Amino acid sequence: MRICIVGDELVAGVGDPRGLGWVGRAVARTQFPEPPVVMPLAVPGEDTGALAGRWESEVTARLAQGGDNRLVVGVGAADVPAGISTPRTRLNMANIVDRAANLRIPTMVVGPPPLAGADRNHLRSLSRACAEVCERRHIPFVDVLAPLVGHEQWTEDMTASTARTVGGATLPGQAGYALIAWLVLHQGWHEWLGTGPRE
Repeated sequence: MRICIVGDELVAGVGDPRGLGWVGRAVARTQFPEPPVVMPLAVPGEDTGALAGRWESEVTARLAQGGDNRLVVGVGAADVPAGISTPRTRLNMANIVDRAANLRIPTMVVGPPPLAGADRNHLRSLSRACAEVCERRHIPFVDVLAPLVGHEQWTEDMTASTARTVGGATLPGQAGYALIAWLVLHQGWHEWLGTGPRE
């Protein structure tokens, strides 16, 4: 199995002193029948428009012909400082997942977390737009925003973190990425992959 994860700093785990991010933690907690090839393809500060323009060439170069290939789209907060409207975000995401479907690549979308320094209302609209695109296409969507807004451990992690996105929002630390991984693992990850949890 080959799993490509596209997105911004969040899919690379920037700010995590253990270097695992949510991707490494989710993979570590998953029992695969054979070791997977997991490839985070991150571009710092990338908004959904830029992601829509570059993901296909990067991902298709890494797929196994006739193999089990998967795509995870990790949405960050870059659309907020970039001033990208909600309808434009929705279109960008639709273009990504529709093209992946045409290429027969099963896709999962992980929504944006509530990064400190990013406008909360805009983030809610961004997350909702991504969720709507996925719901209409029956694609798994992980809501990271709603469960972490006001979450005590997340808030503490945001306060302690010194890592920043290109746009200046605060990135998670170890605890924050662990929370995102937990949400991913409990919102359809195993069902989508056809795997189970590692004990």
